[in-house]
Amino acid sequence: MTDLSSSGEQQPAPAYPPPPAYPPLPPAAHRRPRRPVALVAAVALAAALVGGGASALVHELTGGDPAPVASGGGVTGTSVSQSSRGTVAGVAQAVSPSIVEISAASTAGTSTGSGVIITAGGEVVTNNHVIAGASEIEVRLGDGRTYTAGVVGTDPGKDLALIELRGASGLKAATLGESGKVRVGDQVVAIGSPEGLTGTVTSGIVSALDRDVTVAKDDGGQQQSGPRDQWPFEFGGQRFNGDTGDTKTTYKAIQTDASLNPGNSGGALIDMNGRIIGINSAMYAPSSATGSTAGSVGLGFAIPIDTVKADLDDLRAGS
Repeated sequence: MTDLSSSGEQQPAPAYPPPPAYPPLPPAAHRRPRRPVALVAAVALAAALVGGGASALVHELTGGDPAPVASGGGVTGTSVSQSSRGTVAGVAQAVSPSIVEISAASTAGTSTGSGVIITAGGEVVTNNHVIAGASEIEVRLGDGRTYTAGVVGTDPGKDLALIELRGASGLKAATLGESGKVRVGDQVVAIGSPEGLTGTVTSGIVSALDRDVTVAKDDGGQQQSGPRDQWPFEFGGQRFNGDTGDTKTTYKAIQTDASLNPGNSGGALIDMNGRIIGINSAMYAPSSATGSTAGSVGLGFAIPIDTVKADLDDLRAGS
């Protein structure tokens, strides 16, 4: 383009600077479409529900055994729900179906005690002194069903016995804990049939551990004559509930202040997770002025469950 001057001569057009160079635009970022809020929330909820199950699935797909998944509230067998864990009511609800009442008849009369179901097929652990010398044993479950039972094995030296219900199946077995982990001051629950009152629940704490308790080593020669008769024992150099006789045995016991009364023998001492930590075996109930036995004074003893577990094979072998 040219300009004309006043003289009529054509003049060259003035030069303009070139336009500035701009850097190339970056490629457009790939933007992910926004998901609806409801869909995101649903995915998060599903992930939370899967939780521990995901690890079990991965483990199984990789060829291993299925990984255990936490139940979130208790233990196998006598499990306490998460909402009731640590409460007496929760323990009672979970464990009561596994505690039975035992009536043992002999020529000397009938004695009443308690027992703990340890297998679905009807194996029951109790004290030897509950069934010693019995010619007939009847077991009553918490739901009212009754069975006859036979003696599988006894250990008078530990005051333990194993009996088995005839024709039983599908019973709720108790979970055996670890008494070696029990501490003084731990809360405990006791369940048994004092005075024939099936499924009676009391609670307290562990008062002491490793107490030397001495009881009569009953090999079946003598049977208690009634449910109110106490099982004599010695503790701290003193005798309680009568004469223990000449043949005795001593074991290390868990001491508890949970109320125990005649008929609690053979029942369960339980931790707050529903695990059996002891078999109640001796309790002190001083006689009243009228000659009848008074109630519990908070001095009870239980055979540690670790002792029971160590003895089970021998009991099952009919020792």
